[in-house]
Amino acid sequence: MKTLFLSLIALLLNADSAYEKGKELYIKNGCYGCHGTKLEGLHRYPYLANRAKGYMKYKLERFRSRLSDNQQQEMMIPFAVGLSDEDIENLAVYMNEYVEDTNKERYDDSYQVHGDGGS
Repeated sequence: MKTLFLSLIALLLNADSAYEKGKELYIKNGCYGCHGTKLEGLHRYPYLANRAKGYMKYKLERFRSRLSDNQQQEMMIPFAVGLSDEDIENLAVYMNEYVEDTNKERYDDSYQVHGDGGS
């Protein structure tokens, strides 16, 4: 029992969450080029943030099977062909549970110059 508990703890410590794995895949595969870094969709490409997980899995599985609903969607096929079931699951989790990272370090615009800045 103790070894089972310890192995479970080790597994949890070493494993990234599906969300993190999906985020890594999203960046690695260049999805942000059309769908944006915040999954907001750019130009005529659809947003992906907080979409239904089942729907996103369905679409990615269709693209992996080289099926699309229209000509614009055909461009997704080369990106999806190499995805495994686990990759699709992780991407779907990331898209479904997406939360904007607002804690990133930002430029400090509170700096104020004193005086006239003259010579």
